Amino acid sequence: MKKYIGICIVFCVVILASCKKDDYKNDGGVSNAYVDMTTYDYLKSNSKFDSLVKIIDRAGLKDAVNGNVTMFVTTNYGIVDYVRAKKAEKAQQGGNENIDFGIKDIPVQELSDSLKTYLFEGKINRDQITVSGKVYNSLLGVTPNIQYMIRMRRSFDYSNYLNYVDYVNYVKVIGTLDADELDPNNIPDDQIDRVVEVQTSGIVTKTGIIHVLSGYHRLFFNAMALD
Repeated sequence: MKKYIGICIVFCVVILASCKKDDYKNDGGVSNAYVDMTTYDYLKSNSKFDSLVKIIDRAGLKDAVNGNVTMFVTTNYGIVDYVRAKKAEKAQQGGNENIDFGIKDIPVQELSDSLKTYLFEGKINRDQITVSGKVYNSLLGVTPNIQYMIRMRRSFDYSNYLNYVDYVNYVKVIGTLDADELDPNNIPDDQIDRVVEVQTSGIVTKTGIIHVLSGYHRLFFNAMALD
């Protein structure tokens, strides 16, 4: 009973603390993990992934998304910021801040290659993910100086109710893993690993697994200025 009460309290705290960009926030995935749809159909059925579906369609990756894969997905928030940054870059190049620019104007190959870094062969669910983490090859294949790690971040924030809570992290490892460096404080900014926390983990579709990334994650780890 004590454990049950603790879980309920944690759930309420997370819900009350969430904001618009993190309105998926959930410690251990969804209450009913299985959805009777393919991964693509699940994304298409949810308005929070409208922009992602447009990118999947333009990149021609519907079949890949519906394969036996694990996918880390970005909500509309991260995609809107990405498209705004690309538009700002294009406007600066052409000297026209009023240009018409959208997903339709981003090269197909760029979208396809980048989106594949969020797709991993096989079903990688919470019970396979450890605190120490594991490096996986994305569907893009081997990329020089870049690796992708999936790991848990263990939190003791709710120690009055639970021993710990594990959050799934999606990590873009640039060069070597930061933790393996003798002095992590001396790592150049452009070499620091990019860590994204998962809002909702372990959505099981008819074809694969979905992990929903934080709404603060900008698609493709894009860091260009918005204006």
